[in-house]
Amino acid sequence: MQKIKSLMARQGLKSPQENMADLSPVENLRIPSKEELRELREQPIDPQAEQEIIDSIEEVYFSNDSFDMVQHELEKLPPELNLQELEEYRDKLKRQQAAVSKKVADLILEKQPAYVKELERVTALQANLKLAAVICTNARRQLSVSKEGFTEASLGLLANQKRRQLLTGLLKSLRTIKTLQRTDVRLSEMLEEEDYPGAIQLCLECQKAASTFKHYSCISELNSKLQDTLEQIEEQLDVALSKTCKHFDVSHYTKVQLAYTLLGKTQTAMDQLHMHFTQAIHNTVFQVVLGYVELCAGNADTKFQKMQYKDLCTHITLDSYIPCLTDLCKALWEVMLSYYRTMQWHEEHDKQENTPAPDDAAAESDELVDRSYVKKKLEHGLTRIWQDVQLKVKAYILGTDMSNFQYDDFIVVLDVISRLMQVGEEFCGSKSEVLQESIKRQSINYFKNYHRARLEELRMFLENETWELCPVKSNFNISQLHYESDELEKSVYQDYDSDSDVPEELKQDYVDEQTGDAPLKSVSRETIRSKKKSDYNLNKSNAPILTNTTLNVIRLVGKYMQMMNILKPIAFDVIHCVSQLFDYYLYAVYTFFGRNDMPVPSPSLPTHGGREAGAARVVGPACLYESSGLGLISSRLRTTLNRIQESLIDMEAAGENAGVHIPAEDRKEKVPSPHLSQMVVLTNSGTLYGLAQRVVATESLVFLAEQFESLQSHLDTMMPAAKKPFLQQFYSQTVSTASELRKPIYWIVAAKAIDYEQMLAMMAGVKWDIREIMSQHNVYVDVLLKEFEQFNKRLGDVSRHVRIPLPVSNVLWEHCIRLANRTLVEGYANVKKCSNEGRALMQLDFQQFLMKLEKLTDLRPIPDKEFVETYIKAYYLTENDMEQFIKNHREYSMKQLANLVNVCLGSHINKKARQKLLAAIDDIDRPKR
Repeated sequence: MQKIKSLMARQGLKSPQENMADLSPVENLRIPSKEELRELREQPIDPQAEQEIIDSIEEVYFSNDSFDMVQHELEKLPPELNLQELEEYRDKLKRQQAAVSKKVADLILEKQPAYVKELERVTALQANLKLAAVICTNARRQLSVSKEGFTEASLGLLANQKRRQLLTGLLKSLRTIKTLQRTDVRLSEMLEEEDYPGAIQLCLECQKAASTFKHYSCISELNSKLQDTLEQIEEQLDVALSKTCKHFDVSHYTKVQLAYTLLGKTQTAMDQLHMHFTQAIHNTVFQVVLGYVELCAGNADTKFQKMQYKDLCTHITLDSYIPCLTDLCKALWEVMLSYYRTMQWHEEHDKQENTPAPDDAAAESDELVDRSYVKKKLEHGLTRIWQDVQLKVKAYILGTDMSNFQYDDFIVVLDVISRLMQVGEEFCGSKSEVLQESIKRQSINYFKNYHRARLEELRMFLENETWELCPVKSNFNISQLHYESDELEKSVYQDYDSDSDVPEELKQDYVDEQTGDAPLKSVSRETIRSKKKSDYNLNKSNAPILTNTTLNVIRLVGKYMQMMNILKPIAFDVIHCVSQLFDYYLYAVYTFFGRNDMPVPSPSLPTHGGREAGAARVVGPACLYESSGLGLISSRLRTTLNRIQESLIDMEAAGENAGVHIPAEDRKEKVPSPHLSQMVVLTNSGTLYGLAQRVVATESLVFLAEQFESLQSHLDTMMPAAKKPFLQQFYSQTVSTASELRKPIYWIVAAKAIDYEQMLAMMAGVKWDIREIMSQHNVYVDVLLKEFEQFNKRLGDVSRHVRIPLPVSNVLWEHCIRLANRTLVEGYANVKKCSNEGRALMQLDFQQFLMKLEKLTDLRPIPDKEFVETYIKAYYLTENDMEQFIKNHREYSMKQLANLVNVCLGSHINKKARQKLLAAIDDIDRPKR
């Protein structure tokens, strides 16, 4: 700093303090001479070189102003001085000094205009200060003059004026106090008019005014009165708030909310509102249930009003249960609707007041806090309100045992609760777990009883079913049944209740089928009506085959599905019961028509000489099938029937399981096995052993299975994911086996329709060890063909009453032909002696049989044709070929194979070889035993 000052002194410059002594900055400002400026410009102008010189200066030179540079340089001198070094060092210092001086000069030149301008401002300020001093002096002088001219009269006038103003203010205050004393009357009027915002506004203004005049003694009492009035207003306001819980009114609620806003209690109002909603729910349900209980109780002295709501629900009668439930849900719906409209009001109100005044930040912040609190409180209240509703309805649902309700009544209950749960889902997105659990408990209890009764009802239907054809539309299916009303179900039959489509000749009283003439004596109208229905149904060749019991099962399935749709939590239980309906129907059809309980004449087979082909066995048609290894009942069907019998059939009730004790609880879930009606006769050969009834029963089961197949996709959507394997197994193991019952049921007819025993006896009388080639077949072939012709005729007779579908016809013909062919093989196996010519006769007989048979049936290929042909050709085999034949053809019985060995090869092989072949046959039969 000292160096800068010395440099300024060299250049003739002064400091600002020194220049302040002179008012003329131009006269005292010394500008460097041209020689000095030129001298500075002649010095190195390279900025980088100049900066390097300045940077080479020691830091100590910039430390402080008290630094003594001379002393510093002298101390640095070495003990022995060198002139040349000193001159060089001196030149270095001069260069540093010159660089610093030039830098300072540049800075001074750079700042000089600003310096001059600031100096001019200081000069102007000095002149203004002098002028201000003159003005102040003049003002003081004028003030002294005014003071001397002021008199006592003027002061008195001012004092009187002040007193007047005080009295005027006092009068105004007294009038205000008088008005305050009279406000209670106006407040009462406003409260009666339900003008709560106006009353609160007036009361608050009065309180504010009273606080202004609190120095008056009369005001203290008024303040206390106003505070009591304000509390009274808040009480009435709370009552008004509670009214919105049952019947929401926009204008009323707007007044109430504005009033609470004026009080600054918006959050308190919201807390109170939720308390009122909770209380409203309780009071509503209690009053509804109490009204019905007292109405049904009559003049009973029971004090129902003092009961708890849960206990009160147990006194609801069955007759009043549904009306009370409906009114209960309606009342709760109104409460929920009021809450929903309350939320809507706040949402719209927030949108309208979304732009507060920008100049009141504190009020804006408070208002935002209130809105946020109200919004969260209302959103949280949705779940809370719905939870209270669920608990009240749950107590009502569980308060009554609904297991004895009528089906339609229970469906109404489910429908009401289902709708209420839909309301709950729209109200707050809840899945209504509380309601679902309570209704699930009641539904399971009800459904078990209902299903048990329906199974008993189904057993009664089956035991009284005569298996007559029930006429329906040709395109009838399960989707055409209306489950809501039994009356609408009559639409299934409406085509048959009208004469519009009945031919004219059938509209006569009665037409003789032989002559076409009407009898002289008319029959009853009911007979005519039944005749028209029957004949008309015969024209419907593609109409479904079903019975009244089938329709009853389909109707039950529809009802079950209706319950399943309404009550999804017990969907699996319902579907399981639906499967039991089908199981029981299938089991009944099998036990009625699939068991061959009637004895079939079956003579014993004679033994063969030397070695028995096996123990003496029965040769009836049943034996033919069993011995051939062709089971009538598949393993899947057998498993299904066993499962049904074990899980659903009460064997103790039928006395079939006397030695096994089943717990009572397990027996409740089972049904006794049904018994075939005595009106159904299955032993008459003229009706092909009840073929018409068998067709109706079996094909109605197949039709029912088809309807179940059409429901699979819908049932799959209703089934819980964890239970879907049950549904898949039900369809794959049970429903799909319905058509498999055709084999055992129609086999019984086939086994009795043809006299196979007569054919065996006739074949036994044929001489097969002939020596000539015969051109004429044996008589037994004609007899057998005659039997088939008679069977075909009787089949046609049955078809005039009941349509026989092609699959049924094919199964019947297949059974009869298969039994006939196996009887042929059995007859050939009974031959004791046979020549080559006899074998040719066997072939002739069989070819004659086939040729005539093909004219009777369209079934192709002929069943078991190869079975007979292969056996006949086996008579020509050698010893080695016979051994291989025995191993490859296990479809033949031991006796049939042994006959080939004994009769065909007996005279051509030795005893050892024959024993070897018989041992091979025995090895084949051993695993079967």
